[in-house]
Amino acid sequence: MSWETVIGLEVHVQLATRSKMFCACSTAFGNPPNTNVCPVCLGLPGALPVPNREAIRLAVRAAHALGGDVRERSIFARKNYFYPDLPKGYQISQFDEPLSKGGQLPVETPTRGTVEIAIERLHVEEDAGKSLHDRIPGKTAVDLNRAGVPLAEIVSGPDLRSPAEARAYLVTIKQLLIYAGVSECSMEKGSLRVDANISLRRAGAGFGTKTEIKNLNSFANVERALEAEQERQAGLLERGERVTQMTLLFNAGTGEVRPMRSKEESHDYRYFPDPDLPPLVLSRAWIEEIRGELPELPAQKRSRLMAEYGLSGYDAGVLASERAIADYFETVVRGGAAAKTAANWVLGDGMTGYNAAGTFQVKAEDLVALIRLVEQGIVSHQAAKKVYAELALAGGHPQAVAERLGLIQVRDESALEGWVDEVIAAHPNEAGRYRAGETKLLGFLTGQVMKTSQGKADPKGVQPVLVRKLSGQG
Repeated sequence: MSWETVIGLEVHVQLATRSKMFCACSTAFGNPPNTNVCPVCLGLPGALPVPNREAIRLAVRAAHALGGDVRERSIFARKNYFYPDLPKGYQISQFDEPLSKGGQLPVETPTRGTVEIAIERLHVEEDAGKSLHDRIPGKTAVDLNRAGVPLAEIVSGPDLRSPAEARAYLVTIKQLLIYAGVSECSMEKGSLRVDANISLRRAGAGFGTKTEIKNLNSFANVERALEAEQERQAGLLERGERVTQMTLLFNAGTGEVRPMRSKEESHDYRYFPDPDLPPLVLSRAWIEEIRGELPELPAQKRSRLMAEYGLSGYDAGVLASERAIADYFETVVRGGAAAKTAANWVLGDGMTGYNAAGTFQVKAEDLVALIRLVEQGIVSHQAAKKVYAELALAGGHPQAVAERLGLIQVRDESALEGWVDEVIAAHPNEAGRYRAGETKLLGFLTGQVMKTSQGKADPKGVQPVLVRKLSGQG
């Protein structure tokens, strides 16, 4: 029996503010437990919440980036449940009147090409605290530093059809939100978390019974957890059994999902408008002002890089994956480097250093100067890579570094003849075959001269000398 997988994701993103959603406490990560707290986020009697304007601005910015319809009027609601890390006994969130409805996110999927994933809603809410099970043997500790941290929850439509597509969606939405300056989206710091809903059905049938997997802490684990639950549900359905609606946890060590509790419906939370907070009313002019703040977003940038610089879709996609990468590339091009040459350097040696250090270790103007040295024949491409490595390590001017390392290309014919004679003597078989008519071996022998000279020989001068020597003309 063939089953179609239906997946929807709820992404909880910490908004990049310095203070919490409804009070002035710090959102700094890593502070000692229970130090970033006050009567408001502790839920003490008489303490009243005040919305964080910057959090609302960032949430509106995120909604615009996703193509959502930002509402001029939305309502804060109390989501009631009882858990040790929720000091008030309720979470301030939004329910039937969220900040934004609608939107879409184009996602490049592994099997279906580009798919438009619907965004059902984006609403703002506060985070809960954190239960710690490994601090005190046999006990659970509670850290309320995160209680009240501002979040945007982004709910996708049930448009994803495989765990791999879910991962691609998450990569895309993380990239978009970082570009828009909404959040740093660090799963390690808890500023991006994912809950995944999954069900199976026969192709073309109505939706099956869904389960929800909570508290997934990496994109890889989202994919692994969905694969495990997909397999579990398929096994049940193949045996003629029913899938029970429930909330699950994923054990990354065993690769298995296990029940956490029966899945709640919205009525279980007894939502009602928060009596301490009036409706959130935004002017249309302010909403449009925030839209105008958006930078060029990844999909737009990728298309422009392809059109403006003639780059392939792959190269443009990697360059557009982060603003810093695209900005560095365009700075190199504006400095005078050819676009394809600049892309090759940035995507090669440049990205190696960027991935390791999180920044480009060679200044854009120095890369331009190095590219110019290669174009002028002062250093070979092979030698330029050595110069680049030294620039990344210690800095300096490219030509001065090349001179210090002895990598300036040698054009002196007597020096070239010495290297050519050495290579012909070391490769008599190849030299003989060349003389017998295998002219393609000229490239091999040229490469050997470059290797023997440690990249110092001018390749344009090497081949004439090789041809002359191999033909017995001196």
